[in-house]
Amino acid sequence: MSNDHVNLTKTFIENLQAPTNTKRTFYKDSRIKELSLAIQQSGYKSFYVTKWINGKGERLFLGKFPDLSVENARKKAQSLLGQIANGVNPQQEKRKLRSEITLGELFNQYMEKHSKVHKKSWIYDEREIPRFLKHWFHRRLSDITNTEVRQLIEEIYSKSGRYQANRIIERLRAMYNKAIEWGWLGLNPTAGIKKYRERKRDRFILPHEIPYFFRALSEEENETAKDLIWILLLTGARKTNTMMMKWDEISWELKQWRIPDTKNDDPVVIVLTPKAYDILRARFIKSNSVWVFPQEEDSTKRFINLKRAMNRIKEKATIYAWLDNEKINDWLQPIVLNLPNHYNSGTGFKKIIALAEAEKIILPSSITDIRIHDIRRTLGSYQAINGTSIEIIGKSLGHKSIQSTQIYARLILDPVRTSVEKATDSMLQFADPHTVV
Repeated sequence: MSNDHVNLTKTFIENLQAPTNTKRTFYKDSRIKELSLAIQQSGYKSFYVTKWINGKGERLFLGKFPDLSVENARKKAQSLLGQIANGVNPQQEKRKLRSEITLGELFNQYMEKHSKVHKKSWIYDEREIPRFLKHWFHRRLSDITNTEVRQLIEEIYSKSGRYQANRIIERLRAMYNKAIEWGWLGLNPTAGIKKYRERKRDRFILPHEIPYFFRALSEEENETAKDLIWILLLTGARKTNTMMMKWDEISWELKQWRIPDTKNDDPVVIVLTPKAYDILRARFIKSNSVWVFPQEEDSTKRFINLKRAMNRIKEKATIYAWLDNEKINDWLQPIVLNLPNHYNSGTGFKKIIALAEAEKIILPSSITDIRIHDIRRTLGSYQAINGTSIEIIGKSLGHKSIQSTQIYARLILDPVRTSVEKATDSMLQFADPHTVV
């Protein structure tokens, strides 16, 4: 039910009586004809704008009285009418927002329709996206702003470093790009946000570290993790490809492993050295799975978590290296002997670090900065040290372009340096010692 236009004032509205014979009564404003006030039987009073839009009558809710004053209701009505005059349908925008998916819903679609279908590394999307973005999962896509994304990336950078921050930018950008590809009409909030500059890592297990690493690796109790790390070292293959290795990809006769689909979308053939062959053959004899490295609890699934075993090995190798260091051996030996499970990583290793800090003992550089990809780089590095050409290194590691292999170029100088030193020593033996400074 509607009444004729009246001058809506605070006093007028406060004195209105709730209707008894109808659900609600409308009072139209005499100053803005599209503005009206509705009063329900419960006494609830609210402002609306009524307007024909695209041939259809629309009633747009503005707010509740007295939370929204008459003056502000008129201002809001004028703003809304201005939008309508410019071709915007606020009601349609509201409906679109109500039907718009949340970031959490987009994440589920992204995983099922794209990541798990097209990405070998989908497991990292499944783990890392909720880890850093779950607090936004309840929000609609258009509600997340560019400023918020920048702030989040800066926070991740300060706490977890540039590499983690860059990976989250990449993942969030990819999710929004897929939403747009699938018909969402909004803007990507990562637009214009540049990634942090990354330094190319050249870390590998150095010659003086190898004995300690091998010793710790040989003592690792998780046989699957131990064998997997050995294969990473001996083949230079990528971690994801190695974890996804199946028995039908191995030729025992040719002693090679054919990876059917790599990061570069091309198949790669990996030669199996005698030790790599022996490790795989021993696993094959005991295997009841299609996977070379299955999960212990479910052999139908492949092994996925190498981090814990890798940390144990690195920390144990570091303790072995420190025990051989003459500067800290006397201090460290009794500490290690008195630790429960003293060579195990984790609690024991952290206790050594804490005691060193408390007693102001400077510990030598640690092996714990080695990452999984550095193991792949280790094979290429030792190839370079032994004088192998860039082209052969690239082929053995499955590199598609020479640029990926250039990081090993400086290591190839080692045999050159040895040759030059031998030549200069040969020359200097004929020189008068008094003429050589």
